[in-house]
Amino acid sequence: MTAPTIARPEPGPPRPYHFPRFERRTLPNGLRLVVAPVHKLPVVTVAAVVQAGAAADPAGQEGLASLAARALTEGAGALDAVALTRTVERLGAAVDAGADWDAAFVGMTALASRLTDAFRLFADVLVDPAFPTREVERLKQERIAEILQQRTEPRGLADEMFERFVYRAGSRYGRPEAGDERAVASLTRDDVARFHATRYVPGTATLIVAGDVTADEAERLARESLGGWTGAAPETRPADDAPAARERRVHLVAKADAPQSELRVGHVGVSRRTDDYFAIVVMNAILGGLFNSRINMNLREAHAYTYGAGSAFDWRLGAGPFGVSSAVQSDVTAAALGEILKEIDRIRAESVLDSELSLATSYLDGVFPIRYETTAAIATALANLTIYGLPEDYFDTYRQRVRAVTADDVRDAARKYLRPDELQLVVVGDPAGVREQLESLGAGPVAVYDAEGKPVLGV
Repeated sequence: MTAPTIARPEPGPPRPYHFPRFERRTLPNGLRLVVAPVHKLPVVTVAAVVQAGAAADPAGQEGLASLAARALTEGAGALDAVALTRTVERLGAAVDAGADWDAAFVGMTALASRLTDAFRLFADVLVDPAFPTREVERLKQERIAEILQQRTEPRGLADEMFERFVYRAGSRYGRPEAGDERAVASLTRDDVARFHATRYVPGTATLIVAGDVTADEAERLARESLGGWTGAAPETRPADDAPAARERRVHLVAKADAPQSELRVGHVGVSRRTDDYFAIVVMNAILGGLFNSRINMNLREAHAYTYGAGSAFDWRLGAGPFGVSSAVQSDVTAAALGEILKEIDRIRAESVLDSELSLATSYLDGVFPIRYETTAAIATALANLTIYGLPEDYFDTYRQRVRAVTADDVRDAARKYLRPDELQLVVVGDPAGVREQLESLGAGPVAVYDAEGKPVLGV
């Protein structure tokens, strides 16, 4: 007996979504406060966003922002690192700190019933870190070991070399976010303390509180713990995001006997503050941002060159890089690069299919609400709102603006923000197996470098 055919149910209309309401206030010392009361669970996240990211590193001290942020939790107030960790654990809390290109972050999540004590501890970590010399030196050595490990691993090496070849010499964006070994080795405990004293001040900071708390209570706790914090914002300069070249070039980083080639293809992208953000996001989703994207389906499914390939815009205040990444067998290095170049040309030349557009916008629309289900995620979202100066209704209108992107918008964004003639092609692989391929590809002049980015002659 044949089972009856049951029609697959059609998806219903998207449910409405509203980001938690939030309120802005400013303390007398200039500290900005953003509070999002969310009373579903008795949990609160307190986070500080400080204009002390890697872009603020002094010349020759690249990695200082990252080191200072990581060292915040190595002791604060009267507590050394061990005592601080134990105190956090006794509170049933979690604390972390770090820095990216645009800002430094300190965050703590605790039960609402422990919020007063947690707030005081959080304030000590943010304002009064100990920066013990021993712990600073340990963090330095960890970073240097990480760099050396990356140099032996093709993926990390490709990432580092890609940004070096995309941005002009001297650009902070052209060096690793957490610094290279030479700069990190030169940093001292006094450098860290001086950077903190200069950059970690109320004038550069925004305090975000999300969770089971009222705006009045959050302001009271902020005044009690951080009201005596002083300091004006120092002068800041925009990051140098100028490209290294305006013509296409091929950079081969020698990795002798490598069975695979790590590929990076891209150029300087665009600032997060661009008005074309949504068109770019949808365009990139179709090009290489999703599993079913053109680049992945071409290299993985059609040609079996790789297990995965994708593209991304790295969003920053300055123009972060646009890049395509993949790893392929050495003997198909040039062929894979050729397909990547074809897909970039194709999305600029032709309108995308309705099915491609629908898949991209439906995915971006559908996953958006589930990103903000915890207090920590809500605090992170508000941090991004603060850093990039996004409109107050950004989260409530996100899905609507994604769905409003048209095929013409996608093509226009591709033509404006993908520049085939300026692409930098970076390959980490075995010169003996791939150099002739790259030269025959005709994508641009081929230069060979060692793992430190120094030109290799006679190879």
